[in-house]
Amino acid sequence: MAEISLEDWMATVAAELGINELDLDPELVLDLAAVAAHAVIRPAAPLTTFVAGLAAGLAGGSEADLRDAIDAATALCERVGEGS
Repeated sequence: MAEISLEDWMATVAAELGINELDLDPELVLDLAAVAAHAVIRPAAPLTTFVAGLAAGLAGGSEADLRDAIDAATALCERVGEGS
Protein backbone atom coordinates (compact mmCIF):
# COMPACT_ATOMS: atom_id res chain seq x y z
CA MET A 1 0.00 0.00 0.00
CA ALA A 2 1.33 3.43 -0.91
CA GLU A 3 2.02 5.91 1.86
CA ILE A 4 -0.78 8.42 2.34
CA SER A 5 -0.82 11.71 4.21
CA LEU A 6 -3.09 12.16 7.19
CA GLU A 7 -5.00 14.88 5.39
CA ASP A 8 -5.60 12.61 2.39
CA TRP A 9 -6.62 9.70 4.59
CA MET A 10 -9.01 11.91 6.58
CA ALA A 11 -10.58 13.15 3.34
CA THR A 12 -10.88 9.57 2.06
CA VAL A 13 -12.57 8.33 5.23
CA ALA A 14 -14.84 11.39 5.34
CA ALA A 15 -15.94 10.85 1.74
CA GLU A 16 -16.60 7.16 2.40
CA LEU A 17 -18.79 8.14 5.35
CA GLY A 18 -20.73 10.71 3.34
CA ILE A 19 -19.02 13.80 4.71
CA ASN A 20 -18.50 16.11 1.75
CA GLU A 21 -16.66 18.94 3.44
CA LEU A 22 -14.21 18.51 6.28
CA ASP A 23 -11.96 21.40 7.15
CA LEU A 24 -10.05 20.10 10.14
CA ASP A 25 -6.43 19.92 11.11
CA PRO A 26 -5.88 16.24 11.99
CA GLU A 27 -3.32 17.36 14.59
CA LEU A 28 -6.21 18.56 16.79
CA VAL A 29 -7.58 15.03 17.02
CA LEU A 30 -4.13 13.48 17.36
CA ASP A 31 -3.26 15.88 20.17
CA LEU A 32 -6.43 14.88 22.04
CA ALA A 33 -5.56 11.23 21.54
CA ALA A 34 -2.06 11.81 22.91
CA VAL A 35 -3.35 13.59 26.01
CA ALA A 36 -5.90 10.82 26.64
CA ALA A 37 -3.29 8.09 26.18
CA HIS A 38 -0.80 9.70 28.54
CA ALA A 39 -3.10 11.23 31.16
CA VAL A 40 -5.69 8.46 31.40
CA ILE A 41 -4.68 5.13 29.85
CA ARG A 42 -3.53 4.26 26.34
CA PRO A 43 -6.79 2.60 25.19
CA ALA A 44 -8.62 5.80 26.18
CA ALA A 45 -7.17 7.55 23.13
CA PRO A 46 -9.47 6.16 20.42
CA LEU A 47 -12.46 6.10 22.74
CA THR A 48 -11.97 9.71 23.76
CA THR A 49 -11.59 10.93 20.19
CA PHE A 50 -14.67 8.96 19.15
CA VAL A 51 -16.79 10.41 21.96
CA ALA A 52 -15.54 13.94 21.19
CA GLY A 53 -16.52 13.47 17.54
CA LEU A 54 -19.91 12.08 18.51
CA ALA A 55 -20.51 15.00 20.88
CA ALA A 56 -19.57 17.46 18.14
CA GLY A 57 -21.94 15.77 15.72
CA LEU A 58 -24.80 15.81 18.20
CA ALA A 59 -24.11 19.49 18.92
CA GLY A 60 -24.52 20.36 15.25
CA GLY A 61 -21.35 19.15 13.59
CA SER A 62 -19.69 22.47 12.87
CA GLU A 63 -15.96 23.03 13.11
CA ALA A 64 -16.64 25.13 16.23
CA ASP A 65 -18.63 22.25 17.75
CA LEU A 66 -15.71 19.91 17.14
CA ARG A 67 -13.19 22.34 18.59
CA ASP A 68 -15.39 22.81 21.67
CA ALA A 69 -15.70 19.05 22.15
CA ILE A 70 -11.95 18.54 21.72
CA ASP A 71 -11.19 21.35 24.16
CA ALA A 72 -13.58 19.94 26.76
CA ALA A 73 -12.28 16.39 26.38
CA THR A 74 -8.67 17.58 26.55
CA ALA A 75 -9.39 19.52 29.74
CA LEU A 76 -11.04 16.45 31.29
CA CYS A 77 -8.07 14.26 30.43
CA GLU A 78 -5.69 16.79 31.93
CA ARG A 79 -7.76 16.97 35.14
CA VAL A 80 -7.80 13.19 35.40
CA GLY A 81 -4.06 13.08 34.80
CA GLU A 82 -3.42 15.59 37.57
CA GLY A 83 -5.27 13.32 39.98
CA SER A 84 -2.95 10.40 39.28
